[in-house]
Amino acid sequence: MTKNKWKSLILAQMTALRVQNDAYMSVVEALAGILEQRDKTFKEFKDSGGKSVIEYTNKFGATNTSKNPLLVLWDDLNKSALAYWRELGMTPSSFKKTTGGTPVVERESGLAAALKSIESG
Repeated sequence: MTKNKWKSLILAQMTALRVQNDAYMSVVEALAGILEQRDKTFKEFKDSGGKSVIEYTNKFGATNTSKNPLLVLWDDLNKSALAYWRELGMTPSSFKKTTGGTPVVERESGLAAALKSIESG
């Protein structure tokens, strides 16, 4: 997903949680960039075969195994994104610390939705 799509999704989630604040825009921008890079890294990892461990030959000609650097980078980007989500109050525990409550997303019942559509029609 692109940075702009991630940004839109993050802002929509923040609005739904009622934690959106214009002062957080730079944090949202940074998080969107991290998530875009994370997606690109994961695609590159999958395209390269998706192996968790790779073999490499060192300068002395010995073949060794190590963690796939793309998988390590993807994990690091996930951890960075989680830190930003926490800062924005978008994880259950950080939301509770920030607001003192649990996230409640209002949903209309079938009857309320039907009445609303009649009123607007």
